Amino acid sequence: EVLENFVVRRPQRIELKDIQLLRKDLIQLRRFMYPVRDVVHALSSRSSSYFSDNTLMFIRDTYDHSVQVVENLDTYREILTSVMDLYLSQLSIKMNEVMKVLTIIATIFIPLTFIAGIYGMNFEQMPELSWAISYPVGFYSLIGVVTLVMIIYMKSRRWL
Repeated sequence: EVLENFVVRRPQRIELKDIQLLRKDLIQLRRFMYPVRDVVHALSSRSSSYFSDNTLMFIRDTYDHSVQVVENLDTYREILTSVMDLYLSQLSIKMNEVMKVLTIIATIFIPLTFIAGIYGMNFEQMPELSWAISYPVGFYSLIGVVTLVMIIYMKSRRWL
C-alpha cells in the first residue's frame, strides 16, 4: 500500500526495475514456501509414533501458518502487478501531457514557419514593397491573426 501511494504521488522517483526486483523476491519466497508447506502437511497428516499429540498440534498450526504465508505471497504478487500497471499508467499520462504541449507548440509554429518562408523569398514584384512599413506590418499582422485564430479554435475545442 505504501508503494502504491508512492507510485501515485511521485512516479518519477520509482523505477520499474525496483518493482521488478520486489516482484522477483516475492516469487522466490513463494518458490521456497511451497515445499515447506508440503513437508509440514505431510508431517501433520501422518499419525506417527515419532510425534506426540501436543507436537502434532503445533505441526498442524505450523501448516496453517505456511498456508497463510503462501496465500499472502500470492496476494502480494497480485498487488505488486497492479502497482506496476499503475506505475506504467502514470508514466503514460505524464508522457501524454508532454506530447500534448509539444503538439500545441508545433501546431502553432508550423503555419508561422510557412508564412515566414514565403515572406523570406526574394520576389521582384510584391505589393507591399512600395510602402516602407508594409512588409513588417503585413508579415507580423498575418502571423498574429493566424496565431490568434488557432488559439481561439483550440480553446473552443478545449485542447488548451
